[in-house]
Amino acid sequence: MRLLRNPLAQFLGAGILIIVVAMLAVLRLSDTAAQEEAIDDAVATTELLAESVAEPAIPRGLVDGDPGAIDRFDRAVSERLLVGDVQRIKIWNKDGRIVYSDETELINQTFAFGGEELAVLTAGGHDAEQSDLAKPENQFERSSGGLLEVYTRIWSPEGVPLLFEVYYSAEDIEDRKARVFSAFRPITLGGMTALVVAAVPLLWVLTRRLDRTARDRERLLRSAVDASLAERRRIARDLHDTVVQDLAGTAFALSASARDGGAARDELDRMGRSVRSSLRSLRSLLVEILPPNLATSGLHAALEDLVATAANRGVIVEVEADDLEGVDNNTAGLVWRVAQEAVRNTLRHAEAEHLHVRVTTAGPTVLLEVIDDGRGFDPNEAGDRTHFGLRGMESLIHDAGGHLEVTSAPGQGTRVRLQLEAR
Repeated sequence: MRLLRNPLAQFLGAGILIIVVAMLAVLRLSDTAAQEEAIDDAVATTELLAESVAEPAIPRGLVDGDPGAIDRFDRAVSERLLVGDVQRIKIWNKDGRIVYSDETELINQTFAFGGEELAVLTAGGHDAEQSDLAKPENQFERSSGGLLEVYTRIWSPEGVPLLFEVYYSAEDIEDRKARVFSAFRPITLGGMTALVVAAVPLLWVLTRRLDRTARDRERLLRSAVDASLAERRRIARDLHDTVVQDLAGTAFALSASARDGGAARDELDRMGRSVRSSLRSLRSLLVEILPPNLATSGLHAALEDLVATAANRGVIVEVEADDLEGVDNNTAGLVWRVAQEAVRNTLRHAEAEHLHVRVTTAGPTVLLEVIDDGRGFDPNEAGDRTHFGLRGMESLIHDAGGHLEVTSAPGQGTRVRLQLEAR
């Protein structure tokens, strides 16, 4: 998984995928272009044979089926027409009669013309199509395995238009296409591969630079956190060693004076309760400033200190916490931080009468629930800022493999539920 998050690995994966997709697209386009180029070559060969070989050699009388004219034309041009990949030659008149073919049995036979043939015979130009070997005029070509027929117009000495038709083997056309196509492949593959190869070192350098910057930033953040924690420790220590001790001593003295009796007993009791309440609030403040050492004090005691402020405000508090023995410090600390944020939100926003904090364990699973009966809120409201602190910890919870769920509705209280797998 770590490898998949590496930018260089992501780039290489994306580059390979792009090359494959691009190659498939280019291969398809190149195949079409090569097919067209091979057909264009066949058309060019046909026009060359028609204009340079066949038309100049046509004797008078060929269009009328004169045997002597047919024989002279055959002896004059047959070897020059049947060159390369040419498989068959046919010359037609406008009535669909074959006036000449290298297959002599076709001469003077008449077959129906198609629309394309008539168009070329009438207007000139050329056309190419796959031969339909089922047609009667192709009876001698059925064993060839596929043909491409190309036709163009020529003129007889009598000024009669004739259709000059040449058949090429489909296999030969495929060979032409392969030769054309082979020219595209190295250009496409080479260009894309060269782009990826050139980009990889640059990306590697940039990735190393980003990693180094991230490490420097993390080091600075850790230094800032350490400095902040040290300052919080100093403040908490000073408060505990001075104000807390003084208040504790004052509370004990007031309690002792109240027990001695006298007219001021009630006032002394009231002052003692006030001092003890201030002492609980101050201890809760110390917990806010510096999280407790859970390994020493235990989670239950830490949670009791955490909710002391709520009890001072008249909120009925219930704390349940299983022993987290065997749970690592990071998991226990994350449970406590989520509990701290949830309790803080309850005291600030919920106006609750009851607060229940519960931590249970089931095997490796640690479950925290903080439930209040306050005014609640609508989680779908974009403007709600009540639980921004919890949302800010979602990345930490996700990295720890946990799941955080906040359930609430207006007037129905709030439930914060955290589930973690102890490591």
